[in-house]
Amino acid sequence: MGNICQIALCDNETAEMDKTRKMLDSYREAHPDCVFSVRQFESVEELLAAINKQKYLPDILFLDIYMPGMSGIEAAKELRLNGNDCRIVFLTSSTDFALDAFQVDATQYLVKPISEHRLHQLLDRLLAEIENERKKYVLLSVDNRKCRIAIRDIVYCEAQKKNQYLHLADGTTYCLHMSMIGLEELLSSYPEILRIANSYIVNLEHIDSVNINELILDDGTTIYLPRGAYRGLRKSYLDYYCEDLNGEYDGLQND
Repeated sequence: MGNICQIALCDNETAEMDKTRKMLDSYREAHPDCVFSVRQFESVEELLAAINKQKYLPDILFLDIYMPGMSGIEAAKELRLNGNDCRIVFLTSSTDFALDAFQVDATQYLVKPISEHRLHQLLDRLLAEIENERKKYVLLSVDNRKCRIAIRDIVYCEAQKKNQYLHLADGTTYCLHMSMIGLEELLSSYPEILRIANSYIVNLEHIDSVNINELILDDGTTIYLPRGAYRGLRKSYLDYYCEDLNGEYDGLQND
């Protein structure tokens, strides 16, 4: 995997957590091309403090349900309310809370003792899913926290002085304290993302119409094209949508 996957273990029974950690280590030994880090927490409060205060962002969370104080289910509800979309795998000695687990969009519910074979099968699936998703997500710093943003949700980005204003399909706007060049590099592997002159990056999938003077996005935004930009935009649009098409695409006006 290209990026390090963050795996968190949270269990007040240290011996049980160490067993799970050893299974993860054995998986890593069997898959030398798989890169992930593991962080252990002995209480829900310690876990939430790391996520909320230290900006720790686990991709996979192995969470015991029966914990002193706040339960694993309650912790999962808080994470979901705060917008955390990590994959939660509940570890427990009973199936009593199985329905509660899936109400917080749990990925899996494993009953202890957990077999290494079962855990490794689950890791195969989860790590493959995360790798595929990362091909369509970008991790950006917003207000001193890390946010995963789906490429499909990006409508456009506009440069204003030293900041970039990222506009999403749901109407959210994020101020990014980075250069346009830096943002362009982060998004360079996505063919639907295109930079227009110095001030704009647009998502081709959100273009509603375009002509020699302007393009209109599906959120109603109009971007006026600088002189000479239309020809390159038109070619990029055709390359993205009509790779094997000869001739003209009716949705674009000829210049």
